Formats: sequence, C-alpha cells, structure tokens
Amino acid sequence: MYDESAPPVPESSPESDGGPGGCGPILAALGRDAKPLRQQVFEHVRAAGRAARADVTRALGISAGSVTALTSDLIGAGMLREVESAPRDATSGRGRPPVALEVVPECHLVIGIKLSDEVHSAVLTDFAGNMVADASLPTPPVRKTLDQVLDEMGELMQAVLSSANRQMTDVSAVGIGLSGLVDHTTGTIPWSPLLTDRDVALKAGFEARFGVPVHVDNDANVLTLAELWFGAGRAMSDFVVVTIEHGVGMGLVLGNRIFRGTRGMGMELGHTKVQLDGALCRCGQRGCLEAYLADYALAREASTALGRNPRNLQSPHAMLETLYGQAKAGNTAARTIFRRAGRYLSVGLSNVIQLFDPELIILSGERMRYEYLYADEVLTEMQSLTLTEGRPPCRIEIHAWGDLVWARGATALALTAVTDAALGETRAIAAQ
Repeated sequence: MYDESAPPVPESSPESDGGPGGCGPILAALGRDAKPLRQQVFEHVRAAGRAARADVTRALGISAGSVTALTSDLIGAGMLREVESAPRDATSGRGRPPVALEVVPECHLVIGIKLSDEVHSAVLTDFAGNMVADASLPTPPVRKTLDQVLDEMGELMQAVLSSANRQMTDVSAVGIGLSGLVDHTTGTIPWSPLLTDRDVALKAGFEARFGVPVHVDNDANVLTLAELWFGAGRAMSDFVVVTIEHGVGMGLVLGNRIFRGTRGMGMELGHTKVQLDGALCRCGQRGCLEAYLADYALAREASTALGRNPRNLQSPHAMLETLYGQAKAGNTAARTIFRRAGRYLSVGLSNVIQLFDPELIILSGERMRYEYLYADEVLTEMQSLTLTEGRPPCRIEIHAWGDLVWARGATALALTAVTDAALGETRAIAAQ
C-alpha cells in the first residue's frame, strides 16, 4: 500500500498552456440564462483554439449569415482575428489558404491568485487562456489581517507583472481563490483559516487599493474551474472535484457550470459532520470531515505517533513527510493514522456520490502524492457504502497538480468575468 509511485497524470493537464487546443468548457452551458449569440461564438472559438466559420455554424446551429455578421463584429472589436488554418498547396501554388478564427490573446490580461498557508501563487494569463508568467511568494503560516494579505498580494502581483514586463494598468481583472467560506457574489469572506477576522470585505479592500476589478471564490471552486477550463472536465457537463491539502474542499459542476449554492457558499464537504462530538476542526466545531483528513489534523496525530512535542516548530508538511516515511518503513501507528484517514475519505466520497450521482470525481491536491488516499481498499469501501443498484460505479481520477494550477483556475474566474462584461450584452445583429 505504501509504495512511492506517483499518481497517474491524465492526458489533459491544467498545467499545460491553452495554446492551439483552446481553453474553456467545450460543451455549451444550458439554462434560462443562455448567453448572447455573439458571446457563444467567441467562446466556441476560444474553446476550440482555432475554428473556421463553418465549424461555428455547425456547432451552434445558426445560419452562416449570422456567423459572418457576428464574427465580423468580434474582429472589428479586436477580440478575434483571421489566420490560415492550413498551409497553401505547395505543389500547385493555387487557391486561397483556408481561413480560421482565433482569439486575439493580447486583447485582455488577467491575474489569478491562490492564497495559501505557506506559499501564495500567481499566474498572468492572456485572453486566449495562455499562461504568460507566474510567480510565488512564501508567507508565514499564521493568520493575517486584510491589510497584511493585501500587502502580500501587491508584492506577488508586482513580481508576476515584472517578469512579463507589464504594468498593473495592463490587467483587466484579478481572480482570487482562498480556503474558507467565501461569498462569491459580494467578495466578502465570512470565515477563512488564513484571516484573523470574520466577514472580511476582501473585494472592496482589494479594489480600493489596486483599482482593478477582482473576483473572489473558494479555492476548491477555482481548482474546479481549472479542470473545467483547462483539464479533464472541459467536455463534461457534470463532475466533482474533491481537494485535500491544508483543508478539505469540494467543487461541483452541474450543466457545465460551477454550482455554489443559494448564497454562494455551498459544497463545504470538509465541514460536513462525520462524528458527533468528534475531533476539533479549525473552524471551531467538532466532528468535521476535515478534522480527520487535512494536513493539520494528520500532523496533530503524527505528533503523538512519532513522540513529538505538538508545540514544536515543525510544519504540518514536514511532519506528514516524516509520518509517511515511517508508514512505509512499517511503523504500525503511522500506518493506522493513514488507514483511518482513508476510511473517513471513503465515507465522504460515498456521501458525495449518494447526493449528486456524478459521472466523475477528481481527487486533487498535494496530498494525492500519498497513495493511502486512493488505495484500492479506500475506493472499494467507498463503493460498498454507496447504493448503486447495479449501475456502473462512479469513475475516480487522481490529479496531483502543483500550486500554479489553483492560480490558473483563478484566472478562469477572472476571464469569465471579463468575457461577460465585454460580450454579455445583446447586440442588434439579426439572426438570419
């Protein structure tokens, strides 16, 4: 069970550039709030990376005349441009090269930021979804005030912009992901383990200091956006992402869109209760799933198993590495801690399956390097706890991405907002 093999990496990786393969959901979002045709055309081209007008016509089911008018408007606005889709026939030298459309990358730039306990990460991305630059900033693992967090983000953004020879005035929007309860609509943080205060007006504070629109979300949601825009979820209408790192999070995609709940603060899998009067969670309550799975929870038990002083200065990450080494070496207490965590994970995943019946669950986060979380016995117990009635079991994938993927998901948050602002209004172009 405790081998050193890395988890499998899928073919579609959020860590690769958007490039010719495009970025964004491949499937069109459905529902009463369907987007204007002009936006649908633009997003189809961006998702494809490069598309001929005939491809857009077929994909959206609209007339060639409408596509011609809409794409001309987008070209005039500087958002799309024509490119050769294939080389000219070299033998005959005759005929016009086929023409395709692609997004003008430099039309907009956005920054995505992942705030974390020990290292903040940032990615600068163009309007086509390509990564332009990235940066990281080590930070003390203590709770901070809003002003302290804004100071750190200012330093981080300056680093990523300097590496690309850009200025803050070049940035159209910023996306931020952080752990805790996040009101995406208002940009306030009712509670986060990173912040000293509750009900922090992060959006208002950021925009007042930096003068750039910002969009804030739970970090599990931005990682889910990374899968939806750049990874395995691009061609899926419904899937779940479960993250296990400093906390336990969950993102849910329904109808090709992030589902956040009525008040934008749903999907807090880590704070669902699995034990009445159980272990103390960092949220202040007892019995949360996170209190049995997250870094700090396992490190708390590791200090006992390894005979360490729980007040020592060793970080949870270092403590877990030591515990993992002990488990592989045969330490019974260390193995028991990991086996117990795996069982709690199986309970949490079975509840997710029972509630949402997803086609796919993606297990992601730094802890996915520890195979105890995706061992056969964990997944087998998950299935045994689920009422499947003979149906095919839910598919599980393991994605052990690095910190930059979380930041890249935050760029998708910003790109969505910029695209909606630029193209969300209805233009008076008659459908033909």
